[in-house]
Amino acid sequence: MNTNKKVAFYTLGCKLNFSETSTIARGFKNEGFDRVDFSEKADMYVINTCSVTENADKRFKTIVKQAQKANPNAFVAAVGCYAQLKPEELADVDGVDLVLGATEKFNITDYINDLTKNDFGEVHSCEIEDADFYVGSYSIGDRTRAFLKVQDGCDYKCTYCTIPLARGISRSDTMENVLNNAKEISRQNIKEIVLTGVNIGDYGKGEFGNKKHEHTFLDLVTQLDKVTGIERLRISSIEPNLLKNETIDLVSKSRAFVPHFHIPLQSGSNEILKKMKRRYMRELYVDRVNKIKEVMPHACIGVDVIVGFPGETDKHFLETYNFLTELDISYLHVFTYSERDNTEAVEMGGVVSNNMRSKRSKMLRGLSIKKRRAFYESQIGTVRTVLFESENKEGYIHGFTENYIKVKTPWNPDLVNTLHQVELVKIDDDGLVRIEFISVFSK
Repeated sequence: MNTNKKVAFYTLGCKLNFSETSTIARGFKNEGFDRVDFSEKADMYVINTCSVTENADKRFKTIVKQAQKANPNAFVAAVGCYAQLKPEELADVDGVDLVLGATEKFNITDYINDLTKNDFGEVHSCEIEDADFYVGSYSIGDRTRAFLKVQDGCDYKCTYCTIPLARGISRSDTMENVLNNAKEISRQNIKEIVLTGVNIGDYGKGEFGNKKHEHTFLDLVTQLDKVTGIERLRISSIEPNLLKNETIDLVSKSRAFVPHFHIPLQSGSNEILKKMKRRYMRELYVDRVNKIKEVMPHACIGVDVIVGFPGETDKHFLETYNFLTELDISYLHVFTYSERDNTEAVEMGGVVSNNMRSKRSKMLRGLSIKKRRAFYESQIGTVRTVLFESENKEGYIHGFTENYIKVKTPWNPDLVNTLHQVELVKIDDDGLVRIEFISVFSK
């Protein structure tokens, strides 16, 4: 395409989206585009959308306006989950020129010519049944850590979720490709890789275009742990029913995998879990947490939870609140249920008022603050390894320990993307931990 035109990207949603945006951006670079920040004037703006919640949908229009403000004549393209679910709706947004679905987004440069704006949004979107092949991706150069996609799609039928409609069936990258991508990332002096996907515990399904598992998630983490040059490996969200004892044991003895797990719960009520069509009951969740803490007492455990699901009474919510209060977890990601088209839940009775959803969300967010504080306090006085980030935030540089404690120390650019052994000293008023340096671990 031989151009010096500029392109900018905006990513909504999950780590998986960030990995795919980075891969799409490399495609533009190969075509001669220069990447600039989304706030700068560009010839083309690409928005990678999310549709997990209603808020993500609403934010799209705001982001399009930001692009138009930076350059009213810029070509605007939408890709991602929302683009697959509601392409016509996005195409109707003023200023949008191109909408690409699940299979088309990685070939975006094939759909653009001279970047002349269209009179109306052009749509290229497949039937989701056609999204049955795998496209690997990973992020490099966007931040201190890299997101490595190992799996896509989902075969679960949770009654509130549109992801299977947006991303298709569960399928996996080949072991060889994952390991090669991990090695490529390690050559870029990136210290930490986060494994990501829609349902990464399902890794191995569809690896070679069929449903047979050639490899398992345990096989994957076992092989990745052997890749030299990677200082840290972190597992992103993994379903409790797919997090096996063998994987937990491997992490506890691992060279590179860190003691941090993020495990979706969604509800502490078995009755609500059944209505959600989750594949476990709360008793299994307790077993997973207890197993982790048994072999890694210092491990950080994050939890996803949804409030206001149809039929969730005060009794159900208190079950969840009390369950989480008693559980040895470290923080919560709280999601307020929002109605999504073409899901079972949207047809269910027992709708919870928005006011009640908000109240319950606020209660769990408050509990999360308490849980995180208690976890941080339990780690004061211990020696941990910190990977420092790249931003100067009001005179401080931040970083994360292997067990996901956020620390701060006065800004020093020489610390960026370095690992250091530190002692956790005290918790400041902003909830971050002050540290004392012990030694440099890696530059």
